[in-house]
Amino acid sequence: MADSTSTAPAKAVLKVAAISGSLRRASANTGLIRAAAEICEESIPGLRIDHVDISDLPLLNTDLEAGGAFPPAVEAFRAKVRDADCFLFASPEYNYSISGPLKNALDWGSRPPNCWADRAAAILSASGGSGGSRSQYHIRQVGVFLDIHFINKPEVFTRAYVPPKKFDDDGNLVDPETREQLRKMLLALQAFALRLGQGKPAQSE
Repeated sequence: MADSTSTAPAKAVLKVAAISGSLRRASANTGLIRAAAEICEESIPGLRIDHVDISDLPLLNTDLEAGGAFPPAVEAFRAKVRDADCFLFASPEYNYSISGPLKNALDWGSRPPNCWADRAAAILSASGGSGGSRSQYHIRQVGVFLDIHFINKPEVFTRAYVPPKKFDDDGNLVDPETREQLRKMLLALQAFALRLGQGKPAQSE
């Protein structure tokens, strides 16, 4: 007979590697990541947002892979990607497509062995008239080759410059409706990651 005083095992906390495709100080997309972290702390205890800074990554150049090793900044980045259970991408739309910094990060993580594979992901975007939709769909195309499994809904396209005001001057999210959309997306990401087996298979490098 089971001991009635025994406790159930603690629920796993999924680690979300969150990457902003914008490097500017007051980025609205980085603001979405900060808001996501706040929401998880407040109401989604099984999810933890870890913002992965990509500003120090060099432009992809395989000449930098001297002796089969990556530059230190790339090694550190790849380690954070490997350690994540799932991913959250927040990116503006540049010229109808993915921002350069984010594409560079995706490419560095894809260098053999691919660090992205077999995990769940979600995409946010804050941009101009389209809200970043074209960028999101291009990220999804890249993710097909990288074996990233994106949630399909909800989609969050934040039209950053259309009233009501979405962000303050420091890029912090101030719009309650967008915050609720973000909360629903995070719950969907959590559920999908758990369905995939609570994250990644064991990887080595």
